[in-house]
Amino acid sequence: VQVVESGGGLVQPGGSLKLSCAVSGFTMDYGAIGWFRQAPGKEREGVSAILTSDGTQYYADSVKGRFAISRDSANHIVYLQMNNLTPEDTGVYYCALASAPPAWPSSWWLWDWWGQGTQVPVSS
Repeated sequence: VQVVESGGGLVQPGGSLKLSCAVSGFTMDYGAIGWFRQAPGKEREGVSAILTSDGTQYYADSVKGRFAISRDSANHIVYLQMNNLTPEDTGVYYCALASAPPAWPSSWWLWDWWGQGTQVPVSS
């Protein structure tokens, strides 16, 4: 299984960014694909997830109404559109896969495969 994130970069407060997660070697029938982030000195936290079976979406309370997760099943890509970013959104964003969807909100150690992460600094 390979998980590769892209799309990170410096963004100003109030700006937008779209992250991509390209997945290969994963049977996208009954699992979940999620986005997590880790700020300096803080624990990794779940941001959003989508079930591969029916597209059900989950969000952390802190990003509801600002972030949107979507998928391109044909090309095995999951996106995270992030709008109205604030400095509190700063961190390394990771894409993760779970062969069996954990309950949401989800602890990061319940997920099976991880990408290398992409940096998202939000600063003026």
